[in-house]
Amino acid sequence: MIKLNVLKILKQKHKTKYWLYNQMNMSYQNFNNMITNKTQSIKYSNLALLCEILECSPDDLFVFVPDKK
Repeated sequence: MIKLNVLKILKQKHKTKYWLYNQMNMSYQNFNNMITNKTQSIKYSNLALLCEILECSPDDLFVFVPDKK
């Protein structure tokens, strides 16, 4: 499973989830679902915005976690 790694990046940068939410300009429900990995898809425009705001690459945003069998 591929997971979004935003919360870890925020912690490393000493920023809050609320700070990022204010930067993203999207509904809180959609934002929260996205960063807590409760969504099945993410728009490319949101990925690009995350990279710009967090000053990272798409490679930094994701982590692969093997499925439990």
